[in-house]
Amino acid sequence: MRTVSQVAELAGISPRTLQYYDEIELLKPSKLTESGYRLYDDEALQKLQQILFFKELGFKLKEIKEILQKPDFDRIKAFKRQKELLLLKRNRTDRLIQLLSSLEKGEQCMSFKEFDLSDYITALEDFKNNSTHDVIKYFGSVENFDMSIQKIKDNEANIAKLAIQQFGSIEKFTEAMKLNLEHFSEFMETQLTEEVKEIGKQSDLLYGRLAADLSKDVSSPKVQAIVHEILQFTQKHSDGADLDKPLINVLIDIYSGDYIKNITDGKYGKGASDYIVKAFRYYSENNAGGNN
Repeated sequence: MRTVSQVAELAGISPRTLQYYDEIELLKPSKLTESGYRLYDDEALQKLQQILFFKELGFKLKEIKEILQKPDFDRIKAFKRQKELLLLKRNRTDRLIQLLSSLEKGEQCMSFKEFDLSDYITALEDFKNNSTHDVIKYFGSVENFDMSIQKIKDNEANIAKLAIQQFGSIEKFTEAMKLNLEHFSEFMETQLTEEVKEIGKQSDLLYGRLAADLSKDVSSPKVQAIVHEILQFTQKHSDGADLDKPLINVLIDIYSGDYIKNITDGKYGKGASDYIVKAFRYYSENNAGGNN
């Protein structure tokens, strides 16, 4: 058993911090002496270590308390995840230091790779863990959300560049995204107007017709007529989006991605996404210029 002062010295925190953790029931002492002095055993020290790691990663005390109180909380898994996040944080800091060293020498370094999206990705992971209901409701499953996070990681440099162009810095971009995540449910509900919901229903019907019989040859006039109908419908409701390539090729890219493929196959049956891509590709190859 260790006293408050011994634990405070060992952990590098103040005795008052330990007292406060006790007051908010984040870390209770293992035992109280007859005189009312707090004592902490090894298990309490392990919990304190966990708390300090979460704090280092920017978690608020309220969030840490909620995480530690979850019935399925796994201490070892948490340590592994904290290690991953701290490594990301260290790597980002190292790259920023290297960039500053180059700039200090007068070198021109127009690079965006140093401004990674670690904080944003961490916010997405936190959102997934703390708002699982919303994740499943709007993304279909936790696995789908994981794939969307992976797509961000895979395209991190380009997204970071766009973030800086639009928000001025990664920090401002991350703050804006965190705010969106905090109010994600309300934001989604306000965006899902009746008109948008109706468009979504019509789109689902069109794709449902296209994937109704996956054994049908994609070159058949009936299938190609549905593809044409989808293109006309999508173009009508694209709000004049300026695309850098024909719409049909954009749709081929979208339905070739793992994230959308998983959602589409879950909705219309296994193989539906590949079939849709084949139907789109046939249309693209047999209609001069495709569809802009």
